[in-house]
Amino acid sequence: MRGLKGKTAVVTGGAQGLGRAIAQRLSEEGCNVWIFDLKRDGEETADSIGQATGNPVYFVQVDIAAEQQIEAAFRRVAEVSEQVDILVNNAARFILKGIEATSQEWKAILDVNVIGTSLVTQHGLPLMKKAGGGAIVNLSSVSGFVGQSSFATYNATKFAIRGLTKCWAIDLSPFHIRVNSVCPGYIRTEAFENSCVQLGIDPEEENARISQLHILGRQGTAEEVSGVVAFVASDDASFITGEDLMVDGGYLAK
Repeated sequence: MRGLKGKTAVVTGGAQGLGRAIAQRLSEEGCNVWIFDLKRDGEETADSIGQATGNPVYFVQVDIAAEQQIEAAFRRVAEVSEQVDILVNNAARFILKGIEATSQEWKAILDVNVIGTSLVTQHGLPLMKKAGGGAIVNLSSVSGFVGQSSFATYNATKFAIRGLTKCWAIDLSPFHIRVNSVCPGYIRTEAFENSCVQLGIDPEEENARISQLHILGRQGTAEEVSGVVAFVASDDASFITGEDLMVDGGYLAK
């Protein structure tokens, strides 16, 4: 894709699942990638991707619910990279509750999915302005478009991500920063497996059920989403901002 080689990208939640696939794809496209993740073994992921692609991949352990850790993470980036060209807000908590959600559960998911995402963007912005522009890609979901039973906590945050995307697209346009959201359908990742465990559901039975909700008759893969993220971050998408890009196998077309 045009305009990605040599760019510096930050991917939150980049040590596992969808985030790892995004970090790998951007590295394959020639980006210097920074992975922000809570996982302690994220260094191994960064090393593995870097060895496979031949491009620099760095890791910073950071909890994006803690603003001081976000600030420290971007100080680390600034020590090595002069600027940030691409920011992918992928990190998320999966708390799947309906009306019964407690105040503590609401706070836990909002602190990461909405407030943490906002603070990462805020503290990454000076390095993006220094680059003279760039692209922010926020990960929303089909859950940011429809209601789903017992998903109120998660869906509310994904609706919020779409709202943030459109507001930031307006606010950051003077700085030549494009802001878009990528909205996956059901993707077979570690998060899917963990959600099944959390809900007490057999993953294979749930996969069969969910697959039929998509026109293509299957769940998507992390690689299929990462390709769209790379596209919208690239110069090939230079006239796209404030948009929601669906990667849902036709889920919302029904």
